[in-house]
Amino acid sequence: MNDHETTEPAPGASLVPASSHESDVLPAYLIPDQDRFENPGLPPHVHRAADDDPAAAKRAERQVATMFGLSMVATLVFLVSYFAIPDEATFFFPGIGLAKTQNVVLGLSLGVAIFLIGIGAVHWAKTLMSDVEMVEERHEQASTPEQRAKAVATVSEGVASTQISRRPLIKYSLGGALGLFALPLGLQVVGSLGPVNVGELKETIWDPKYNDGKPIRLMRDPEMTPIRLEEVTNGSVFHVMPETLQKYLDEGKDVLEEKAKAAVILMRLDPDLITVQKAKDWGVDGTVAYSKICTHVGCAVGLYEQTTHHLLCPCHQSTFDVTEDCKVIFGPARRPLPQLKITVDDAGYLVAPQGFLEPVGPSFWERAR
Repeated sequence: MNDHETTEPAPGASLVPASSHESDVLPAYLIPDQDRFENPGLPPHVHRAADDDPAAAKRAERQVATMFGLSMVATLVFLVSYFAIPDEATFFFPGIGLAKTQNVVLGLSLGVAIFLIGIGAVHWAKTLMSDVEMVEERHEQASTPEQRAKAVATVSEGVASTQISRRPLIKYSLGGALGLFALPLGLQVVGSLGPVNVGELKETIWDPKYNDGKPIRLMRDPEMTPIRLEEVTNGSVFHVMPETLQKYLDEGKDVLEEKAKAAVILMRLDPDLITVQKAKDWGVDGTVAYSKICTHVGCAVGLYEQTTHHLLCPCHQSTFDVTEDCKVIFGPARRPLPQLKITVDDAGYLVAPQGFLEPVGPSFWERAR
């Protein structure tokens, strides 16, 4: 072989000359057992005032206990306000307008109570709890019994470092604040469970008693104009309110709740497509009326598919089949939409001779079905 001849390296052979050192050709971070960066160590520990001065520690303890004590006062304000402030009481809130006094007081007192617990805990941690820097080396995920025992000891040591056993004022004030703070949560649950006036849920202003016992005309919403049967063409849809709603408006009464319960959707389809005899009997020539309030959580069912004769709730996609007396065919709703019986009066207007015979809206445990 002359001086100009070369040979191919064997498969897997290194291209680094034998005389070269590994550190001369590889970056530092690829060389085993060599750190990429020098360990900077930990900064010098800075002592807090409470670490060296017992008076400062006692002052911090009193500050934490004061925050917990004020939290208890705020919680007591919530509990008293829940019963003492009338539900109808209102006041002018700057930037918002007319607001319910009870809602504002309950919200503010509960917010202040949990805020004081939070900042009290933070102040406690920053002034009195252990402030020693610790370094934990990486290790295998599976721990040995000795390591588990060490972990338990570390947790116990951490509890001891909070000084809670040495600071009874903090211990008892924190216990009182957290204990009282649980009461508003339970009070709202218990207070909201009853008593329930089931009659209010079952009754709407479609009942003829709100019209001196006479049938109630169906009115367009929001125009509040009566509807003639011939105006309801095949495939058309009307959003309907009872004529009695106008009396509430004229008298200046709060009608939002009554309007929500009385909302009705009116549509017309081929009577031969209706498979339930009761639905036919309660309609007029294929014109039928149903509550517009979904039986799932009370959204407005306002989407009607003319080709499929389905009513859809836009909130959770519950679907009701008008040809089957608004039976649920899809979605989370479990009950059909209540039907409103309708007829035609002597002037040719659509009227309701009776109210709903079952509660409208979402299900509740007293509901009879």
